[in-house]
Amino acid sequence: MFRYTLIVVGKMKKRSLADLCADYEKRLKLQGNFEVIELKDGTVESEGQRILEALEKRREAKVYVLAEEGKGMRSNDFATELVALQGRPANFVVGGAYGLSKAVKARADAILSLSPMTFTHEMARFILCEQIYRADAINRGTGYHHE
Repeated sequence: MFRYTLIVVGKMKKRSLADLCADYEKRLKLQGNFEVIELKDGTVESEGQRILEALEKRREAKVYVLAEEGKGMRSNDFATELVALQGRPANFVVGGAYGLSKAVKARADAILSLSPMTFTHEMARFILCEQIYRADAINRGTGYHHE
């Protein structure tokens, strides 16, 4: 079981963002604790059903859903949040271009916001990958994060 699973709707279409995501995904995979599950896009309801099915297979994990109304966190606070999991796996959900269904938001253990601004789902995926990597680096004590 992976420690961090990113469940996302749709593939990365913008090559430049896809390359940036791939870099952070590779770094996290080297730590042996990261996977990405890409789900087919569709309507908000059909995407929501696919997300819930993916979450059902990972019941022991804490579920973080990204949505604009969620709680914002500083990077250090996010790192502390991940340490508090004490090895419990975490699922991070990024919806498609039209957001997430109410059912997916209701399933969340926590709803996070990357910013009060709205990003494309591809940008949200990239920012989340970088922040998971940053939190992991903070917790491992590497020099990646500077205060």
